[in-house]
Amino acid sequence: MTAPQTMARPVAWPIQTLKAAVVLHVVALLVQAVTAGLLLSSPGGRALHAASAMALLVVGLVHLVAAILVWRPGGGPASFIAPAAMLLLFTVVAAILGEMHVKVVHLPLGVLLFGGGVAQLFRVMARPGRA
Repeated sequence: MTAPQTMARPVAWPIQTLKAAVVLHVVALLVQAVTAGLLLSSPGGRALHAASAMALLVVGLVHLVAAILVWRPGGGPASFIAPAAMLLLFTVVAAILGEMHVKVVHLPLGVLLFGGGVAQLFRVMARPGRA
């Protein structure tokens, strides 16, 4: 007789890490919007907006790594990786456009980033923590 085969269940900690990373990402995107308003209204706004942009890039990278960890070694779906990578890519593009003072593209891209972050938040939060 052979032993009954069991299916490997996805590990819970990667999805919890991803949920935390996405919440942090959306908060960082919101802080970017706030510091953009400060950029227009106060002399120190430029430094705050640049500092929060660097923080946003780091959080975007953490989000991408967490999405990869859900897939491997977590055993979950790879469907969170592409949106995380696109958010990071568009963040880099927005940062470059912001440095080049191309506001006509930089601002709508920021709004798109926030919308994409919220969409990813809804997708991730809909996933159960334990499979």
